Amino acid sequence: MTLVVFDMDGTLLNASSEITPFTAETLEQLRSAGIAYTVATGRTLQAALGPLKTFRFELPHILKNGAMIWCPERRDYSHSHLLTQQEVWHVLAAMTLQEITPFIFTLDDVGHHAVYHGPLKSEAENRLAQLFEDERHLPLEAISAMPDTAHVINVSGMGPRAHIDTVIDSIADEERLVAYTGTAIQSQGLSWMDIHHSAGSKGNGITKLRQELGYDQVVVFGDGDNDLSMFAVADEAYATANADDEVKAEATAVIGHHDEDGVARFLRERFSL
Repeated sequence: MTLVVFDMDGTLLNASSEITPFTAETLEQLRSAGIAYTVATGRTLQAALGPLKTFRFELPHILKNGAMIWCPERRDYSHSHLLTQQEVWHVLAAMTLQEITPFIFTLDDVGHHAVYHGPLKSEAENRLAQLFEDERHLPLEAISAMPDTAHVINVSGMGPRAHIDTVIDSIADEERLVAYTGTAIQSQGLSWMDIHHSAGSKGNGITKLRQELGYDQVVVFGDGDNDLSMFAVADEAYATANADDEVKAEATAVIGHHDEDGVARFLRERFSL
């Protein structure tokens, strides 16, 4: 039994954050061939469901880089790795010193997500907030409104790469935290950062699904450093042409560009669809 796992942004989705008709047809061909598939993404549930909702992703979804696993059948989370209050305040303090606005992703007791943020200091941060609220359908509020009972999944931010690296270095003593980073707006020299529980990797999420659902082969697709953990546990790992160089170096092979149906075209050849 084979399980295919897709990263979403920069991999399965095109530059407009959509599944193209060609890719949709390929997913249906996978289903007809009895090949199971799911996603492992840095998105929250609401943000993931938008692009996926009409394409019959019925297996558990690995969300927030493995911090959460959502089961569509049960409509509940089967696994979650949350941050302690001490860890959150350590991250916030480090970000404040580097003048990086924190975006705190939370989950309440009944499964609702929200994002709380500090004062927005630039047009880029305003656009990021708009993305979370409009495209990814996440309620957005000031940090001062965050209830003490909120469960923190991760903390994200955007800023100059040197500032991002300083934040990551300053939390290196927190054994339960892991940080991912990459280019946000190249023309402005801005990078993004995502910090969450170290046990919440895509690789650990895939290992859980493999054990619980009984798949003997896992094939994965990705483009960023948050995909390396799933590359490490997969039988086959493919990087899109737009992937980071370090991801390409760890891949079984490099396939087509995400904005040219690279994953779907490869799947048709790999599985003779």
